[in-house]
Amino acid sequence: MAAATLDRSRLVTRGKRLEYFTIAYNSLEGLISIAAGVVAGSVALIGFGLDSAIEVTSGAALLWRLRSDNHIRREQRERMTLRIVGGCFLALAMYVAYESAAILLDSRAPERSLAGIALAVASLIVMPLLAKAKRQVAGKIGSAALNADARQAEFCTYLSAILLGGLLLNVLRGWWWADPIAGLAMAPIIAKEGQAALRGRTCCQ
Repeated sequence: MAAATLDRSRLVTRGKRLEYFTIAYNSLEGLISIAAGVVAGSVALIGFGLDSAIEVTSGAALLWRLRSDNHIRREQRERMTLRIVGGCFLALAMYVAYESAAILLDSRAPERSLAGIALAVASLIVMPLLAKAKRQVAGKIGSAALNADARQAEFCTYLSAILLGGLLLNVLRGWWWADPIAGLAMAPIIAKEGQAALRGRTCCQ
């Protein structure tokens, strides 16, 4: 029993470190993405940066959860956290959809963003590794909240791929409309994730 308790303590500590990394990485990612999006006039980049802010919120909530691993009300805290994050996702989906539609209607072409491309590539590398590490810890300690957080990292990977595709088409082919189309493609994925979180699930379940 003592050995099992010690092993769980080590796993929880590893989970905390993963969440610290999540908060640090997504904070930097969000700042760069929003700044690059404002400079380039890219709604997809700005939306990606706002998603990073939600990831920071989720990471902070999971850190709070892991710090009280033995708390008798931890399940209630997990459900509350999922609802908060779900609401944030729905707000983000509405913002991205509105701005993308406005850009398409006004024919506003975003500037090319090499910084955005580099950021999307970095996230395509980092996020799958982070999701895998979180999923392993979640399975061993039986944490539904941490498992949901791992799925959110996977979700961020999908957004990175959509973002990269839109930015590359704008740079290589001059297809300015690829960026708002990428934003519109993100919106239903974000909304679905938000609805699932409000119900206490994730879209990958």
